[in-house]
Amino acid sequence: MLRIDNEICIGCGVCEETCSFDAITLVDDKPQVNDKCTLCGACVEACEAGALSIEREEKASVEDLTSWSGVWVYAEYRNGRIAPVVFELLGEGRKLADKRGTKLSAVFLGSGMTSQADQLIANGADIVYVIDNPALADFTDESYGNVLEDLIRAKRPEIFLAGATAIGRSLVPRVATLMATGLTADCTSLDIREEDGALLQTRPAFGGNIMATIVCPYTRPQMATVRPMVMRPLAADKSRQGEVVIIASDPGRLKSRVKVLKSVVVEPDRIKLTEADIVVSGGRGLDSEKGFVLIGQLADALGGAVAASRAAVDSNWISYPHQVGQTGKTVCPKLYIACGISGAIQHVVGMQSSETIVAINRDPEAPIFNVATYGIVGDLFVVLPQLIERVKQRKGIA
Repeated sequence: MLRIDNEICIGCGVCEETCSFDAITLVDDKPQVNDKCTLCGACVEACEAGALSIEREEKASVEDLTSWSGVWVYAEYRNGRIAPVVFELLGEGRKLADKRGTKLSAVFLGSGMTSQADQLIANGADIVYVIDNPALADFTDESYGNVLEDLIRAKRPEIFLAGATAIGRSLVPRVATLMATGLTADCTSLDIREEDGALLQTRPAFGGNIMATIVCPYTRPQMATVRPMVMRPLAADKSRQGEVVIIASDPGRLKSRVKVLKSVVVEPDRIKLTEADIVVSGGRGLDSEKGFVLIGQLADALGGAVAASRAAVDSNWISYPHQVGQTGKTVCPKLYIACGISGAIQHVVGMQSSETIVAINRDPEAPIFNVATYGIVGDLFVVLPQLIERVKQRKGIA
């Protein structure tokens, strides 16, 4: 909490002027703090008299955390199948578990899905905790959150990962709150810090202008949601051996005040960017919406999908479902061709996991060349027609 030493305070009012949250007001020339205070510390730094200080609660010591061990992946199950992001997380979780010298576990919740647990073992899990109950047939934050909380408290995993899907973004913050631990959302990279084994959780921040690496040093589990399509799954190995543990949950914890009356399956987007093996993307360098005619022609010749940067979408040259980047879709094709895209971090985080990246840009200093496998420095309006013609010739297209 914010402490005020009235004997030292000179009533200058600098703290009130400094506070961006209107949390400090002067009453009879003495500062009073309300519940808007965020403990940001700006007022403490501004107080020349040294009358303000922040008193924080003592954090748990590192020794208190040694009983937490293991890496867990939430195996999201929907519409009768395991979500694709789960296999990406198992691939990354396997690396983290090996670095920590511990086991990788998957948590499998739902109804009628126990037979699919072997898929999780084949893709890297050592243990699969299964809670298969008709009460979990429909997802609700309350019932799923309750059983996850109970399981985490009983088994004490050190790291807990989930996909940054609609379900993951709804469920995991609830569990983190119940566990009174930290959560880093929408991560694009994970690693282990060598000196203390802390999970390094990297995500775009400040509108994607920087990449922030976040740690959770005082509480467990360390929890993170991860953007789909940014990590690579392991090749399935059906010969892998693992343990499937059936967990019986407390019936009272399966109850939810929310009742799902009906589930409606929305037709998938016509533009399946996230499933395309080849993506041709255009940016501000196209100059106008007419530039996307060339992008579409190249995509058609290659049998790929059309994408765009946020700058092109904001200019109304193409619709939002085509947008790739931090505020759009994340793609991981075998081939990504970036045409007239500068390579701002907001865009790069959405396509950097592509197997091969080809960049076409007239600016030789464009940041996109830093992530490109191959780069073509030139006018895309000269390069693209030649490229389209060459592809058609190779494919025998008239």
